[in-house]
Amino acid sequence: MEDYLSIQEFANLSGVDASTLRYWDSIGIFSPMLRNPENNYRYYSISQILALNFVTTLSDLEIPLKTIAELRRDRDPDQLLELLEKQEKKMDMEMRALRLRYSIIHARRELINCGVKADETLMSVQARDEETMYLWPPNEYREGDTFLRPLAEKVTETRERHINLSFPVGGYHDSMDSFKKEPGRPNRFISIDPLGTHRRKAGKYLTGYARGGYGELGDLPDRMLAYAKDNAISVSGPVYTIYLREEISTADPKEYLAQCSVAVGRKA
Repeated sequence: MEDYLSIQEFANLSGVDASTLRYWDSIGIFSPMLRNPENNYRYYSISQILALNFVTTLSDLEIPLKTIAELRRDRDPDQLLELLEKQEKKMDMEMRALRLRYSIIHARRELINCGVKADETLMSVQARDEETMYLWPPNEYREGDTFLRPLAEKVTETRERHINLSFPVGGYHDSMDSFKKEPGRPNRFISIDPLGTHRRKAGKYLTGYARGGYGELGDLPDRMLAYAKDNAISVSGPVYTIYLREEISTADPKEYLAQCSVAVGRKA
């Protein structure tokens, strides 16, 4: 027995746990070179490291053990190439899904952090980086409609339009006039989606906050216009309403926190 290694010695040499070696033996994936007939102990040969590397390599690539067992008995380069190409496509899809989940987490974490740090009593002009969004189709309102009815209708179209509702959703008004007239009825909805084609340009934006459910912005438009007048600044372009706190981060709609912003410039 001097030329053989015990299961623990082979485990230490190979880096594969003894429990894994026992399991692979039990299902016929990788077995010891011999067993002691007296105590049934497993013994391995150093040369089995090569066979073990075949198993661990494919196992690390998440190839099913059943497939590994079949290949171990009979394989050739063409067969391996086909299998690896198939596994590569599968992993590419998994990486795409992982990148999407990462983007959703990043977007929501950024907004929640902003909401935690925001002084909602403060009206200010803030410098903003360019941000990519998905701009939804124009909304159509019936008498008595609020923010939620057209949003609910648009949800049924999300699959066709490739809109991912896991990203934060907000409102888009074409102008400050539209925002002042009907702050709770955005002309469109927006998703904070990095795959969108709409870009909010980098620059300085007049920014204010409002507590309450979707579309419940109170007198925020008037307060923003009053601030602009008092500070001799002009506002132009669309108004973006982004919810820093909503149903994902708080259970009470009264605690939702909207951030509204519009591009500014100095009056002549």
